[in-house]
Amino acid sequence: MSLADARTLLKDRCLDERLEWWDADAQCRLVITQPNLDRELWAQYGRGAVRSYRRHGVECALDRRALNSGDDTVMFFVALDSADKVVAGVRAKGPLTCAEESHALVEWQDQPGQDAVHKMITDRIPYGVLEMKSAWVSDKTPRTSAVAAAVARSGVHMLALLDVQFFMATAAAYVLNRWRSSGGVIAPVPATPYPDERYQTKMMWWDRRTFIHRAQPQQAAKILTEARAIATQPAGAIALGR
Repeated sequence: MSLADARTLLKDRCLDERLEWWDADAQCRLVITQPNLDRELWAQYGRGAVRSYRRHGVECALDRRALNSGDDTVMFFVALDSADKVVAGVRAKGPLTCAEESHALVEWQDQPGQDAVHKMITDRIPYGVLEMKSAWVSDKTPRTSAVAAAVARSGVHMLALLDVQFFMATAAAYVLNRWRSSGGVIAPVPATPYPDERYQTKMMWWDRRTFIHRAQPQQAAKILTEARAIATQPAGAIALGR
């Protein structure tokens, strides 16, 4: 099978039903699903992203077309509170087939490190690369830290579900400090002033082979517990080529 054929299979990978489990620390139901499977949940996630980014004055960083259609999103994660309200979420774009599909190139355009960012993505594409986008956590949820920690863990489960090796995220340094807890490594490239000069945006990578050794102990334990919960979901929850 060619790499192109393998990527096509990954893009067609579908869930028969959402995957969900309870997180006592966040006091939320955590859900991994897909836009076409959960259109209303996808819409709630998108509306929450717009509200959150607008509140922080960075709505311009969102891809509104992608949030409406979900076409480039292979999976997304949300946290649902006791009232079944979406209080956090993130989406996975990909698997990427070339570096030019990554929004990171827009963020580093004409900035030092642009070529390095391109090379990092290109070198990893044969092994599978997801790009985590549009992450947000409501500032009204009473357990913000625990919910944010759950968002940080979500990408590693998508790696396993999709059988790819890498995912990446770009964000301001203070946000990436939260993401680092799940085993991410900040890339050695200069920060970029994106979406404007108020921010120093950096890139972080997770490697499916090594993240567990880099994760904070509490996060590593939660990842393993959640992986077992996901593994007990009904047989056939994932199907190829639907």
